[in-house]
This record gives sequence, structure tokens and C-alpha cells, in this order.
Amino acid sequence: MSDTLSSQKCEACHVDAPKVSDEELAVLIKEIPDWVPEVRDGIMMLERVYKFKNYKLAWAFANKVSELAEEEFHHPAILLEWGKVTVTWWSHSIK
Repeated sequence: MSDTLSSQKCEACHVDAPKVSDEELAVLIKEIPDWVPEVRDGIMMLERVYKFKNYKLAWAFANKVSELAEEEFHHPAILLEWGKVTVTWWSHSIK
């Protein structure tokens, strides 16, 4: 991931904010190759699955993601399973 993208902070979206175009997505997704665009109920989301050796490591990771998300005030869906955490991000306000 580029230094520019990784150093940026989450910025709250407004309902009328523009969505990422297909052309912009094609460029930006190259900076986050482990994330997969998914469309659910007409909403484009970014999803990534992280794998761990056991539940306890997955749990610690899920907690860390939760803490970081709260700091940014942008909260993903986090699915915690044995040895696996799935993180799904999207803009709740602009869908």
C-alpha cells in the first residue's frame, strides 16, 4: 500500500457525496490488492479475509480492528470465526 493511502485518515461522507466511479475503483484497488470489491443489496463494499493459527489470535486482531475503527469513527462489519476474521467496509451514509 502506498504511504499516501496508508497515512490518510477516514473522512466522514455526506449523503450527497459522490461515489467512487468504476474507473476510480480500478485505479484505487491496485493499492489494496488483498481487498475484494463486493456488491450486496446494491451497495459496493470492500472485503478482506484474514487467517490466523487459532481463535485467540483472530479475536485479538478483531479487537484491534475495532479499536482502530472507533478512533476513525468508521465502523466495519467484523466476522470473527475460528482462525479467521472477515472485515467488510462501506460508506453507511452514501451506501
